[in-house]
Amino acid sequence: MNRLTPEQRFQIVVEWAQNEIAVVPDFHKRILFSDEAHFWLNGYVNKQNCRIWSEANPQVYVETPLHPEKLTVWCTLWAGGILLQKR
Repeated sequence: MNRLTPEQRFQIVVEWAQNEIAVVPDFHKRILFSDEAHFWLNGYVNKQNCRIWSEANPQVYVETPLHPEKLTVWCTLWAGGILLQKR
């Protein structure tokens, strides 16, 4: 399988953007960057990229609700400003 290096991917995107700007001069004003984040109201923090190691097994179990309440925030940045939505 042919895999592209990060530099090759970047070059492809740059060439594509240059072509788009040649056709639509204000193309850069139409680009949106968006993301969303979840904040649990019970204090839970998603630690999927964190590992805690210990020499002893504490033998402690903490029960938590299957679906705790959370607040989801979605945000978009673009040339016209910021769009924000809370769910």
